[in-house]
Amino acid sequence: MSFPLLTVTAVVPAAGAVVTAAVPAARKAAAKYTALLFAVATLVLAAVVLVRFDPDGARYQLTESHAWVKDFGLRYELGVDGIAAVMVALTALLIPFVMLAGWHDADPLEDVNPNRRWRPTQGFFALILLVEAMVVLSFEATDVFLFYIFFEAMLIPMYFLIGGFGDRAHAGGEEEAGRQRSYAAVKFLLYNLAGGLIMLAAVIGLYTVTAHQLGTGTFSLQEILSARASGKLHIETSTERWLFLGFFFAFAVKAPLWPLHTWLPNAMGESTAPVAVLITAVVDKVGTFAMLRFCLQLFPEASKWATPVILVLALISIVYGALLAIGQRDIKRLIAYASVSHFGFIILGIFAMTSQGQSGATLYMVNHGISTAALMLVAGFLITRRGSRLIADFGGVQKVAPVLAGTFLIGGLATLSLPGLAPFVSEFLVLVGTFSRYPALGIVATLGIVLAAVYVLVLYQRTMTGPVKAGIEGMSDLKVRELVVVTPLIALLIFLGVYPKPVTDIVNPSVHHTLSDVHKTDPKPALEAKK
Repeated sequence: MSFPLLTVTAVVPAAGAVVTAAVPAARKAAAKYTALLFAVATLVLAAVVLVRFDPDGARYQLTESHAWVKDFGLRYELGVDGIAAVMVALTALLIPFVMLAGWHDADPLEDVNPNRRWRPTQGFFALILLVEAMVVLSFEATDVFLFYIFFEAMLIPMYFLIGGFGDRAHAGGEEEAGRQRSYAAVKFLLYNLAGGLIMLAAVIGLYTVTAHQLGTGTFSLQEILSARASGKLHIETSTERWLFLGFFFAFAVKAPLWPLHTWLPNAMGESTAPVAVLITAVVDKVGTFAMLRFCLQLFPEASKWATPVILVLALISIVYGALLAIGQRDIKRLIAYASVSHFGFIILGIFAMTSQGQSGATLYMVNHGISTAALMLVAGFLITRRGSRLIADFGGVQKVAPVLAGTFLIGGLATLSLPGLAPFVSEFLVLVGTFSRYPALGIVATLGIVLAAVYVLVLYQRTMTGPVKAGIEGMSDLKVRELVVVTPLIALLIFLGVYPKPVTDIVNPSVHHTLSDVHKTDPKPALEAKK
């Protein structure tokens, strides 16, 4: 029996959550270092997964399969293709930086009673590790029902991170901040639970179809794909469309795609900066990843049927998110709406049904995670120093904290996809892939680039340039711990902006597999077609 590497990669952060939560209340520092140790161990395991994955090998590798509940066709099945391997690595990479950035975020919650049962510091770091475990398992699961379990389970720790450890830099004071945190947490939970319940109905429907046609119901992705390829399983067109809509709705909520996005600005705005990164750079990626793994592979004909509407929704997300970002007065809500726009690009690339578009979308998931983490974490350092997240309360920061202003600028330039930084490559591939099949949509999507330049440069101008505002004079520059957080992220943005090949080499074979599932090939260039 081979070593269960994928299981261990998920078990380590889960075990770390338990160990961290069990650290005595008075030993806050020990709890933090314990959690960080488990996060680094998970990163090492994720690196091993990435190294052991062979892009030229089988579609799903490092597979594990064990009977779970035989009577209902439930199996514990894990496996990674190139896209999943990269997403596991991204998740494991970001978690240590999230922890370091939020090193003191739970400390103000502490009280003077060392014997209390509620230990905020331990709880904060344990919840982060628990989210990591759930997300990793979601990327690894090749059993549809197993995926659904972790897809939904990650909502619980996220609910407590948003509602229990939210941002306190609120103009209305602590009481108003508490109400807003509770509202944001409940809205996050209700939206995602609603999507999950609709998906559950579709999951049961898929099982019923397989039981009827195969004699034995199954949730195994690989078994279903094999049965369809051999002609043993045929899903009626109307049934396939309804099942697709059930899956897609849940993933569109998580992604988030307009008009199902409204929970995101609230959740990110009321969270601490590290938790906001956890939401948009880690948890939300499960939605776009699942579109590639489940929607396109399980329901190829329905995916093509729904493509025109989804592409329009993606375009609306791009333009709408960017326009609302321009009008924001709150730094974190601005970044949240920018993420809505970026997720529009990702979904546009996925459903353009071209190799460039899907490779760009996958690369965009990685690059958006890194760039948003860099920008949001630096914004969090800025907000913590000022005690406000309103743009109007800042000005002249670059004169008193030049390193902070410089890193904020690089994060912002990455967000607007400046050439030479990682998001440019992915956004370019998405636009090329879209334009080759849908020229008009590709042209409209470029408007998002122009609008991104507006909201990023206006944000930098209003916060970092001009005269030094009252309350900014004594602002300190980035400290060693903060530089440890930001520097590697910026280095990655530059490296992947110049040399994205290590990522594209891993994901491209999986992209071609997905395109073959939906029976799509890249359109021929117009000049070649005329010949």
